[in-house]
Amino acid sequence: MSHIKQNFIFLFLVISFPSISIASTWDNAYIENFAKNYIYNNTEMPINGKKVINISKIDPRIIIKPCNSAIVANMPQNTTRRNITIKISCNDAKPWQIYLSAKIEIQIPALVAISEIAKGSTLDENNIGLSYIPQFKIRGETMTDKNLIFGSKAKRRISKGKLITHKSICLICKGDMVTIVAKSSSFTIKTQGIALSSGNLNEQISVKNKHSGKILRPKVKAMNQVIINL
Repeated sequence: MSHIKQNFIFLFLVISFPSISIASTWDNAYIENFAKNYIYNNTEMPINGKKVINISKIDPRIIIKPCNSAIVANMPQNTTRRNITIKISCNDAKPWQIYLSAKIEIQIPALVAISEIAKGSTLDENNIGLSYIPQFKIRGETMTDKNLIFGSKAKRRISKGKLITHKSICLICKGDMVTIVAKSSSFTIKTQGIALSSGNLNEQISVKNKHSGKILRPKVKAMNQVIINL
């Protein structure tokens, strides 16, 4: 039989029997990646953060059978948990299903010490940086804007990798000499004072006027500067 005739018969069979199909076969890596992408696309993305998804490996002894239809995924509606189970199914005439464990880790940006910071040291681009931290490890408020804390000093020693928090730094620290700015719509007066408490930007602290001895409650305006709006 000539090659032309063989090809003609093959094309005739394909056209005449379109319902005949060859089942698709997937390897373990494909199914694991399919599950990972499904979870990623069907869970909420944290604002300014990211998701890290780890899928358990399929036991290499498990034989994944071919499937005539597209495989589908299902997972619990409550995806706020860190650990979930996802089901991958084949729903054709010979159905099968497999369950995979998955861990969802939400990471959010936060300022951390990129090197050890000694007590009293000034924070700058050489010792602080932005990093993504697992959300479950964070307690309280995080800081993300380096420019707001450049020039601040460490209240205590901060280990490498530790979060930078308002409690661990001060733009003005207790005992610092500060400039007191008393400001109104018509005039501005400046004088010197001594900080009696520590604070960060826009926080109120106690300051003693160096000349009058009066105790004031101005707001932190900048490094070594406080302001009173009259």
